[in-house]
Amino acid sequence: MARILIIDDEAGIRETLSVLLEEDGHKIDLAANGFDAVDMFKANPADLVICDIMMPDKGGLETIIELRKLNPAVKIIAISGVSQVGPRKILDWASKMGAHRTFSKPFVSTDIKNAIKELLR
Repeated sequence: MARILIIDDEAGIRETLSVLLEEDGHKIDLAANGFDAVDMFKANPADLVICDIMMPDKGGLETIIELRKLNPAVKIIAISGVSQVGPRKILDWASKMGAHRTFSKPFVSTDIKNAIKELLR
């Protein structure tokens, strides 16, 4: 199966997604922020990245741009909860920066799983 990097500052989201995706046989790497994620990606590139947009320090948009520079072919799913400009608008920006799919939190687990299957085909 695929190597998936999950980036989210909320430990509960990271763990939930990790358990969900490991059930499908994926190898999961976890990062709590954009800085750690980029370092992990450089050391061991992922096939797909799930990236929260609103994180302290290095936010998701900056992280997505950097990951796309490192590997333009990497598949990216952006996720976001409520933000100052609204989740839909920030997710639209994520799409413009290179995210292939976007989901607002809370999301439906089957929607994430289906998007991953589609993107990894």
